[in-house]
Amino acid sequence: MSDEAELDDFEPDQDDEEEEREDDAKDTDKWEDEKEEEDFFEEWIPTPLTMDKMKAELSLLSKTGHGLAHAYTKLGIKNRDLTDISLLCSYIYLRYVDISENLKDLSPLNSLTHLLWFKADGNQLQSAQLNELPYLQIASFAYNQITDTEGISHPHLGILNLKGWVLRRGNHICMVTGLYSQKLITHTLELRGNQLESTLGINLPKLKNLFLAQNLLNKVEGLENLVNLSTFHLQDNQIATLSGFSKEMKSLQYLNLRGNMITDLRELAQLRDLPKLPALVLLDNPCADDHDYRQEALVQMAQLKRLDKELYEEEDRTEASEIRLQRLKEEQEPEQEAEPQHDPELDQPL
Repeated sequence: MSDEAELDDFEPDQDDEEEEREDDAKDTDKWEDEKEEEDFFEEWIPTPLTMDKMKAELSLLSKTGHGLAHAYTKLGIKNRDLTDISLLCSYIYLRYVDISENLKDLSPLNSLTHLLWFKADGNQLQSAQLNELPYLQIASFAYNQITDTEGISHPHLGILNLKGWVLRRGNHICMVTGLYSQKLITHTLELRGNQLESTLGINLPKLKNLFLAQNLLNKVEGLENLVNLSTFHLQDNQIATLSGFSKEMKSLQYLNLRGNMITDLRELAQLRDLPKLPALVLLDNPCADDHDYRQEALVQMAQLKRLDKELYEEEDRTEASEIRLQRLKEEQEPEQEAEPQHDPELDQPL
């Protein structure tokens, strides 16, 4: 299998919001059940990665960098209760590693300078910090105990998954720091289910997909540099205003605001300067209960093609355009009435 195919297999799912919610619920139940069972065993028992375990799980024989030898480049040791993976330091040609649901320390990965992707989901990691890995393209630290985004500086990292959790366990990042555009070319950032209170710090101009659902956000701010962002998930936050959206976000094509606190559809006027935004999700906001909800959304945003998965028809556009023109006319009439009238008698000579 080619490197490209392996990387494609590791790409995060881009399902719609309903499927994402269902998957989250299933994963939560499964994870909670597993952790409750583990809580019965409080005694810590060292379990190192052994040569026998390594040999049993190695696969994908490939040529090494100089092309004159071969080495196994893929390792899957998920859910083995490992506490020590120092043996990995001897396997420098590994490119694909899944070490999920095991341990607290990933420092042996610093020796794997040929890594292209790795999964370290469901461990007990408190940090995502590693030495710079020059070829790493995909890294997943979902469902750990990570509290910050410092120490992530892999120059070819395209996909970074720091997904938190919706119940008691998991990452709980409150602020994004240390993600610098000079060090990262990240195009997909997953921070769903953390405890973010602000969007400040996400300064990644090459970013295309941003997942910030299920956090504690009440607005967006500091995203002016996200000129390539096309997909933005913000569902299940506490957002009441859209004033933080910048006209510089000119590539945005899909915005999910489901389950927030937007009460006034006039807030959508803040999105008029986003010409490529044809798809918007506003379900489960207070404004979605308005009787003319769909029509008013289109009045406010002429570029909309789809609201809550439902396409607008041409007659909807015509009606919204007429309403828009009528309102513009009504706004102009008071201005005309307020203009001073010209008195011809003032032009008569004395």
